[in-house]
Amino acid sequence: MELKLPKKALVTGGAGFLGSHLCRRLLADGYEVTAVDSLFTGAKKNIADLLGNVRFSFVQHDITLPYRGQFDEIYNLACPASPVHYQRNPVETMKTSVLGMMNMLELAMNTKAKLLHASTSEIYGDPLVHPQTESYWGNVNTVGMRSCYDEGKRCAETLCADYRREYGVDVRMVRIFNTYGPNMHPQDGRVISNFIMQALRDEDITLYGDGLQTRSFQYCDDLIEAMRRFMELPRETVDEFCAKSSLGAPVVNTGNPGEYTIRELAEEVLCQLPDSKSKLAFAPLPSDDPKRRRPDITLAKELLGWEPKVALREGLARTIEYFRSAGKI
Repeated sequence: MELKLPKKALVTGGAGFLGSHLCRRLLADGYEVTAVDSLFTGAKKNIADLLGNVRFSFVQHDITLPYRGQFDEIYNLACPASPVHYQRNPVETMKTSVLGMMNMLELAMNTKAKLLHASTSEIYGDPLVHPQTESYWGNVNTVGMRSCYDEGKRCAETLCADYRREYGVDVRMVRIFNTYGPNMHPQDGRVISNFIMQALRDEDITLYGDGLQTRSFQYCDDLIEAMRRFMELPRETVDEFCAKSSLGAPVVNTGNPGEYTIRELAEEVLCQLPDSKSKLAFAPLPSDDPKRRRPDITLAKELLGWEPKVALREGLARTIEYFRSAGKI
């Protein structure tokens, strides 16, 4: 009987919030996993429990530089994803999105690996279409404070589409809407971690503008499930999808279509932390902050048979428990 070797996966950004969850899922699915991370925003503590696993390895490396290896699947998650972090070094953020993407596409092309790219709902900018479908081109500012991330991710999608058309690279792209859960950085500046940390510390919860701007919040496990389903699709199915799609490229929204105002989110956090002494406080709205954000996930339902399962209340409870038990306060 022929011995069947496990598939090999490369996860860039593997020590980050989402990358660490993906590494665990791939190991559970029987893969050999290599996590690559520069540790600019990732942390080895997120994968500390995996370091003793013989099917897991970690390499500290910046993907703006070439990386070599033989893999069956590449998951490109490397890039700061919160405004606090990507605005701290905007040039490096753009380089990671563009040069890092090119390096991973070159690796996929040379080794015949499948590649999944983690894109973002930020490519839609401050949308004029609601909810956002994949065919919407966006309303973006190319020279704003957020542009290093937004435009970097838009360029990365262009590279994926062109490498697919010109070189036949098997790429798939997910546009990720607000995602949260354990392993989030407590100071990453994203709204859920901000609110939880402020409530745990009895600090005022900061709402920008009037707090009526909306977001849709997806629990991390739901996103990882979507990624794995997309990568499990045969190439023929992806090609057929592209041929029928007006986009001509394999890209789907992944997010929770439940829409909440930021104020409703703050009130839910306080509801789950009844002993908190925090009160709501208001501050000016940041530049280019989107007013409404909600995904249309019709394509994900049709192509992947996927939709999110974890309700916001349940996901918040798990995330609050993580911050408490990890001693983040």
